[in-house]
Amino acid sequence: MTEQAAKARSVALFREATPEDQTAPMDVWRTGFEDMAAKLGLPAELSIDPLTVGGVPCIKVAAPGVSDERLVIHFHSGGYVMGSANAYREFAGRLSAATGAPVLLVDYRLAPEHPYPAPVEDALAVYKAVIADKDPRHILLSGDSAGGGLCMATLLNLRDLGLPLPAGGIGICPLLDLAGEGDSANIPSDPLINRDLIVGMGQVYIGEIDPHGHPLASPLWGQHHGLPPIYLCASASEALRDDSVRMAKSIEDAGGTVKLSLVEDYIHIWTFFPFLQAAATTLDEIGNFARTCWEG
Repeated sequence: MTEQAAKARSVALFREATPEDQTAPMDVWRTGFEDMAAKLGLPAELSIDPLTVGGVPCIKVAAPGVSDERLVIHFHSGGYVMGSANAYREFAGRLSAATGAPVLLVDYRLAPEHPYPAPVEDALAVYKAVIADKDPRHILLSGDSAGGGLCMATLLNLRDLGLPLPAGGIGICPLLDLAGEGDSANIPSDPLINRDLIVGMGQVYIGEIDPHGHPLASPLWGQHHGLPPIYLCASASEALRDDSVRMAKSIEDAGGTVKLSLVEDYIHIWTFFPFLQAAATTLDEIGNFARTCWEG
């Protein structure tokens, strides 16, 4: 399959998974996401272990030969309303191989049944439980889309609570601005996401809360000093591009270390699709970032 054909397939899978009617029941959205993930298959060689960590259901995924000395904690995508650890097992296997560490997928609670701050509370509970047994310098936090936003929110939360920070943070196409105010929010080249969807899903998650005043829901609007090294990536042609661009600038302005990687002409969270060459390239970048954080 050519990369152009692979790109078309990734868009088709997302469109098949997404209800045409954005007011469709939440179960329809969730089933579509799980069905899309199931079509990607699951390598037999992965070690997959369901766990409860800090009272939160999780799945630990390890590629062959990785070391238990280190750990990546990953928060899945889904706009805070769908997605699951189960749907991310295949991706976690590739992330584990790239970083050389097991990946802990967090099944944080979802809106509307469990609105903000439930996911933030779950992320904190998992992290506190993990660092009871593991050196934070051997941990990375990671997430994609809404999970990328939750990753960044957790870093802000840990800093403000005075807890030990992990070695670094990874945001893959992170959803950082629930107000949807980036210039790219209605970019014509994004076939899947626009400002209405960003704000609409955000309202399911946070209700009538103003995202500008709640950085644990909308991390772009927080203070970005005192964070560990951060890796951010986005597609130059996606609606969430400017979430990463603005966040990177704010971290730099606050004196932090950040790497921003923009790819051309791919859909949101292209890393989810193992048949895309660009997914392998980005995971190689993430692996290099992880080794830099851990080996310092």
